[in-house]
Amino acid sequence: MACGALLLPLLAAAPAEARVPAVAGLQSAFAAASAEYQVPQSVLLGVSYLQSRWDTHAGAPSVTGGYGPMHLTDARTALAGAGHHAEGTEDPRGDSARPALLPEAEPSLDGVELPARLRTLPRAAELTGLSPEALRTDPVANVAGGAALLAAAQRELGEPLSADPTDWYGAVARFSGADDRSTAAAYADDVYDVIRGGAQRRTDAGQTVELPARPGLAPDTAQLGRAGLRPAAADGTECPKSVSCEWIPAPYEEFGDGDYGNHDLANRPASQDIDYIVVHDTEGAWEGVLHMVQDPTYVSWHYSLRSTDGHIAQHVKAKDVAWHAGNWYVNAKSVGLEHEGFLASPDAWYTEAMYRSSARLVKYLAKKYGVPLDRQHILGHDTVPGPTSGTVPGMHTDPGPYWDWRHYFELLGRPFEATAGPSGGLVTILPEYAANRPEFTGCATRGEPCAVHGSSAVRLYSGPGEDYPLIKDIGLRPDGSGSTTDVNDIGSRVSTGQQYAVAGRSGEWTAIWFLGQKAWFRNPAAQPVAVSAKGLVVTPKEGRESVPVYGRAYPEAGAYPAGVPAQAVSPLPYTLPAGQRYVVGDKVPGEYYYAVTFDTAGHRVVRGSDQYYEIQYGHRVAFVRAADVTAVPSGS
Repeated sequence: MACGALLLPLLAAAPAEARVPAVAGLQSAFAAASAEYQVPQSVLLGVSYLQSRWDTHAGAPSVTGGYGPMHLTDARTALAGAGHHAEGTEDPRGDSARPALLPEAEPSLDGVELPARLRTLPRAAELTGLSPEALRTDPVANVAGGAALLAAAQRELGEPLSADPTDWYGAVARFSGADDRSTAAAYADDVYDVIRGGAQRRTDAGQTVELPARPGLAPDTAQLGRAGLRPAAADGTECPKSVSCEWIPAPYEEFGDGDYGNHDLANRPASQDIDYIVVHDTEGAWEGVLHMVQDPTYVSWHYSLRSTDGHIAQHVKAKDVAWHAGNWYVNAKSVGLEHEGFLASPDAWYTEAMYRSSARLVKYLAKKYGVPLDRQHILGHDTVPGPTSGTVPGMHTDPGPYWDWRHYFELLGRPFEATAGPSGGLVTILPEYAANRPEFTGCATRGEPCAVHGSSAVRLYSGPGEDYPLIKDIGLRPDGSGSTTDVNDIGSRVSTGQQYAVAGRSGEWTAIWFLGQKAWFRNPAAQPVAVSAKGLVVTPKEGRESVPVYGRAYPEAGAYPAGVPAQAVSPLPYTLPAGQRYVVGDKVPGEYYYAVTFDTAGHRVVRGSDQYYEIQYGHRVAFVRAADVTAVPSGS
């Protein structure tokens, strides 16, 4: 019997409180658990970093019910009756040429058999004798539980409890909870990348944890062949080799009366450029989400990403148009990524494994299709504009203010940074995620305060002080009522990486042009939430008091051929007034993809002569006709 196992009867016999080791600090907890369960400390630290970046999240569960720095999962306890609500009522197609598609299905854990990867915490309780409550709330106990799971996996593989980290590849792969070789290998490879490169950071609990680099470390990857895992169905997927990816197709089927689902066939990028990648969260658990996307009467997206290990399922080919963004112009020119998670649960955190897997997929797609890596092309669903005035209030707001855009773009290899001097004409919103903690309401129950948490969002006021009212959004509230602090209310907030033209400064407050108004945010020198930038901006042509703003860049009526009904070039309830400036993301031709039938013979891409600028207008992007504005440099 291994030495770690000899401790189990003694642990089980003691009261739960007494069984938690008395160690000072998280770094010491890793050292103690390493010694107790004979798991190399570097392996324990590497696994924990990939799960949580060593954060404790004050004992709150992740989006899949994972607790603590080791992400020990107890999904049934964490998510039962959670009551997560949808954040909008949009038609996911967003195509005015077709009736609105408003599916009612919602992902749920109800009736779902939970896989082993979602119940590792009860197993850790059995192995250590520690109470489930301690494993959920005490970081020291949590680290011990993770070490016990790794040691148990090593023994099940018939491997020794070696002090050499190269001997633990199979156990690390098994720790992922994946049931296929590709996902388990991708997870283990990531852990060993972390170990080779080392890491150091200050955690959310204020503790500094360090993993010394081990360059050149080469694990025994042959162990994976003895782990008894199934091969993944990767044939047909469009993913980088550095991630685990399987093909779970969304159906393209007719189901009577000329109706069909759940996406449209196309020939991108030959027919139309792919200009955007849209980041969503699922508002549901993995198993339920996969069930939905395989329903021909539901909607679709191109990829789903799993929280526990970063595994990817592809559902729709990139050449085809999925129904995901609520704006047909964006759908026709984008790829949609759904991440397992809930926007209205600040403590239901996203794992590092999923962030890394998503960033690798986005880098791959961006390189393949020429998509710029910036916030006007890598869109959140919450930054996709409503295509018409009536759709604006119902547009979705995921992934929400708790998605860490700063870290995400660091993983993309395009970190946000200052590109101009202190008096630059633009700003890039860039708060320190963990320290930026705006208060929100509407999480567990409508109107109730949300747990205070790190955020990518910065709130906007109508004057240089928090006593001023929040900025109003006439599109969200046509009656002119004020914005709120609800987690789904984007009317008075900006997000990390977005860029705006400076409209003024007063002390530690900065004003930007936003939704046709001067909007202020607190930007103290000691803890800035924005950095200076330069770039191209648009302003109304001389002599124009204002110009219209659009939610889609559609061609002029004369561009449509016979048999294709002209789509309205419909302005939103916003304007771009004279004297104001807005940052340009791109210049694009007016385009419309006509695809309203199952038979693709009648599908057409319509292009006009009108040109548009995509701009960062409010929280969402928008479009203005190039003929209405002048594009000028912002200055340095």
